[in-house]
Amino acid sequence: MANKNVALVLGSGGARGLAHIGAIEALQERGYTVTSVSGCSMGSIIAGMFCAGKLTEAKEWFLSVDRQRILQLTDFSITGNSLVKGSKIIKALQEIVPECKIESLPIPLTLVASDLLTTDEVIFREGSLFEAIRASISIPLFFQPVQWQGRLLVDGGILNPLPLRQIQRTEGDILVAMDISGKDGLHIEQKSSDLVKIANALQEQRLPYMPKSIQQLRDNISGKLTAIDRARRLNLQGTVNYVTMLDRMSDMQIQRNTQLALQLTPPDVLASMPQYAFGTFDFDKAKIIIAEGYRLMTEALTRYERANR
Repeated sequence: MANKNVALVLGSGGARGLAHIGAIEALQERGYTVTSVSGCSMGSIIAGMFCAGKLTEAKEWFLSVDRQRILQLTDFSITGNSLVKGSKIIKALQEIVPECKIESLPIPLTLVASDLLTTDEVIFREGSLFEAIRASISIPLFFQPVQWQGRLLVDGGILNPLPLRQIQRTEGDILVAMDISGKDGLHIEQKSSDLVKIANALQEQRLPYMPKSIQQLRDNISGKLTAIDRARRLNLQGTVNYVTMLDRMSDMQIQRNTQLALQLTPPDVLASMPQYAFGTFDFDKAKIIIAEGYRLMTEALTRYERANR
């Protein structure tokens, strides 16, 4: 294999996106050179940090994040269309990488968001790095949507959780993808535990300056999800309600769109993590998730190299 240049695609999936750090480390350890990157949602954060040459610093920051730090980064919204503003996480990332233009990065970068009004994909290859990241990570109902050039932007994973066709290619490169929303055999019962974590985190908030509307929202969600947790201990059927059903439907949509992207543009190398291997908000498990990403990419590269000797 004379050419070891890689066009790298990093998928969406919340905290599972920390696996992208380990995947990049595995590529570099095996002598591959990443010549372009595309990313979506959490993949856009890791892609941006890497293309700016700050992956090591980003890794150290994520390894330092615990539940208390997660709560400190939670800036509650009073708009009624979301739970969190999302400004604090962007400011924290800007301490690692100062604001810059995407087109100025040493490695070509493509980030993907979704237009809530037109249902179109929005592709960022130039302009503000953090404006693009903020749009790409905007999980509906959780983060505030981003108003940008007359558009209303939300998480790119809604339409394209694995942006294979959007990446900028160079002649002879190898298309490598890290899918963190792979299919698995786990039950919806296990998904409810992730929602309960959110409820518990909200319930712990006792800030004196918290707006009354947010207090009510917190108590409402906490009450519903605590009930879900109690029902989960009794039987699976008890967890199938409007909260877990909507969440599961979102997961199914992401999985299906990921499979479609893989069929339309099959990568040369595919590392895949099951969607329920880790929860969406398991950022306090960074060390384990990064290690798993390294393992999965190492195995995928071994299969590829054996097949192309």
